[in-house]
Amino acid sequence: MTSSPREAAELLARHGLSPRRAFGQNFVVDPNTVRRIARLSAVGAGDHVVEIGAGLGALTRALLDTGADVTAIEIDRGLVAVLRAEVAPLGVRVIEGDARSLDWPAVLAGVNQWVLVANLPYNVATPLIADLLDHVAAITRMLVMVQREVGERLAARPGTSAYGAVSVKVAYWATAEIVGRVPPTVFLPRPKVESALVSIVRRPRPAVDNALDRERLFALVRAGFGQRRKMLRRSLAGLVPPAAFEAAGIPPEARAEELSVEEWGRLATAAPTP
Repeated sequence: MTSSPREAAELLARHGLSPRRAFGQNFVVDPNTVRRIARLSAVGAGDHVVEIGAGLGALTRALLDTGADVTAIEIDRGLVAVLRAEVAPLGVRVIEGDARSLDWPAVLAGVNQWVLVANLPYNVATPLIADLLDHVAAITRMLVMVQREVGERLAARPGTSAYGAVSVKVAYWATAEIVGRVPPTVFLPRPKVESALVSIVRRPRPAVDNALDRERLFALVRAGFGQRRKMLRRSLAGLVPPAAFEAAGIPPEARAEELSVEEWGRLATAAPTP
């Protein structure tokens, strides 16, 4: 395990590598932090873990120490070579690829339930989490480390400033909460922002009627938050007639940030399909 910035730098140097900004690489170089993440993930023997952006393998080793079966995904070919040298001999399956375009059914084949544990690059975290919730039902739990502001949006509740379209998306599929914060000092290179650890647990079924057209629901949500300062009767004009607000029990004077996912579901159900 890379237990210090110096050891991480030496490992990179041995392989002729350096952190790549294009991939948003900030490596965790504090053993207490990776052990903490592994503990909060609540995985152990018999669990199957997929780690996205395994980097130098510090978190990979901590997850392996829990007794879990670990699959590590890494996009950087140079780091894939490091992982194959450092953790593949310990039993970790290492896959080179972009998590945004992987054949996830093939990667996760043979196991019905997976836990995602990852230090996600800031520039891809939100769309990646949304895509996994939408399309990869085999991932039943996540513990992700993301930029603090991103974490706050993922776990935000109605009526808060961080609450937005992605908050509704997450709430549709799962329950989410911030379970820890991580300072910039544990990374190499050191980012300018604080990170958050977010636990996301998939619901047994969506928070609203599964018969509802999901694309229709999220189209309304995006339209509402696209003009979040406006009342819904204005931001959703042309999409939701006045009678639909009454049928759904939603005040037309409300704003997007005031509605829970269940209320968004009622509004989408009441609104006529175009």
